[in-house]
Amino acid sequence: MNQPLAGYAPAPVTARMENHGQHMLKVAMQTGNDLLARVGSMVAYEGFVQYEPNPPAVRQIARDWITGEGAPLMKCTGDGLLYLADYGANVVVINLNGDGISVNATNLLAFDAHLSWGVERVKGLAKFAGQGLWNTKISGQGWVALTSRGTPIVVDCGGGEDETYVDPDALVAWSPNLKVRGKRSFKAQSLIGRGSGEAYQMAFSGQGIVVVQPSEDSTDRLRIRG
Repeated sequence: MNQPLAGYAPAPVTARMENHGQHMLKVAMQTGNDLLARVGSMVAYEGFVQYEPNPPAVRQIARDWITGEGAPLMKCTGDGLLYLADYGANVVVINLNGDGISVNATNLLAFDAHLSWGVERVKGLAKFAGQGLWNTKISGQGWVALTSRGTPIVVDCGGGEDETYVDPDALVAWSPNLKVRGKRSFKAQSLIGRGSGEAYQMAFSGQGIVVVQPSEDSTDRLRIRG
């Protein structure tokens, strides 16, 4: 191999999911261990891998998907190595150990198909966001890959009485056991976010984490119905 390119060669497989650099996901595919991934995220694969966009099982679970157009997911099956990416976004790999995570759909890259998942309304936010916010909750024993527009920060809410406040446009994911409420602060509208006309934050409390990306691009925000 040309020496300047040798450092970019794939590393030996050590896990079901792992990063290849900061912006690409490598998945070790095996027959019987299917994957659900964002449509259009495949950038390369080795071996024999097949794809089924928006399969019936996905359509049934995600009939209330945030966009109202069905889940933008494809079912990946087969044996080999699969490489996924999302327009150069950072990739964050999580190994769920019987617990769960609630993910902004625009930040969901891939997850093991055997995991339990569904689209849920985020309780307590309807009066702040029309009909409310919708997120994807994933739980069980398996792997999940998220994307972040830049290197994310993981905030530990600590379980105390203090709340953690996050701009919705920068929110990636959170522990589903956290309590969530909306907060408006007109006095802070020039300090938080970028031009929504008011400062609207999501407040988290309890025991768990919140994943925040260093981007407030409106294309990355939680989708709002209504």
